[in-house]
Amino acid sequence: MKFWKMNGAGNDFLILNNLEERQRAEDFPRLARTLCERHLSIGADGFMVVEAPVQGGDYRMLFFNSDGTVGEMCGNGARCICRYGYEAGLAGEVQRVETTAGMVTGERIDRRRYRVRLNDPTTIRLDCPVEVDGVTYPCAYVELGCPGLPHAAVPFPGLREADEDKLRELGRRLRWHPAFPKGANVNFYELTGEDQVYEHTFERGVEDFTYACGTGTGSVVTVLTLQGKVSGHNVRARMPGGELVIDVERDRDRVTDLYLTGPTNIVCKGEITDEELPL
Repeated sequence: MKFWKMNGAGNDFLILNNLEERQRAEDFPRLARTLCERHLSIGADGFMVVEAPVQGGDYRMLFFNSDGTVGEMCGNGARCICRYGYEAGLAGEVQRVETTAGMVTGERIDRRRYRVRLNDPTTIRLDCPVEVDGVTYPCAYVELGCPGLPHAAVPFPGLREADEDKLRELGRRLRWHPAFPKGANVNFYELTGEDQVYEHTFERGVEDFTYACGTGTGSVVTVLTLQGKVSGHNVRARMPGGELVIDVERDRDRVTDLYLTGPTNIVCKGEITDEELPL
């Protein structure tokens, strides 16, 4: 099987073009678990499969977390797959990508930067406090698309200096908290300046911190915009893997458009010869 490995702000993915490879759909979770293992195989946060469109898009994107579970959508993954779609000749500079959570549109800004319109927020709870070990954390909760991709936005003063092991344990507790029946991507954040935020995400399905989370960043900035703490325009979010830019268009308290812009990087292209897989 041929593959591409890409990353967007450090969030890394393996891409399989199943229009050419013709792998069985029931094998995708096993492929994700095997190939995303960093010590025993190629390694990645997620596994993306390009399939034929069924709803009028240019192509369909199936997303699997590194543990083999299905992801409704992935913002950085969508930006990367838009570059793949353009360079592989599947779509033009503007493209429509079908995802499990709904249609996503992508736009080529330049050779490496891509912008996607994320799925609409379908659930927004700005005041959703959660208690862990007697401490109440002032969370907000956002779902993007349908079925909704869940995010807990958690303000955390001094985030950049926080003890990573303690923060990881808190992220794990919040990720599985009964307040979030679907589980949640836990997006810790702190405001660092005017229209600037620092963010660190404990991702559902990876079960650890990732270098970036595009849908999580969009959810955090959605919350901050509706709370009046950022303008919603050209909001810059720093994270361990780099910087993403969010734009929120709204009609009063309703978000009408949510855009994610950032870098892409083609790390390598090759052939999978993993002997642990019966290819």
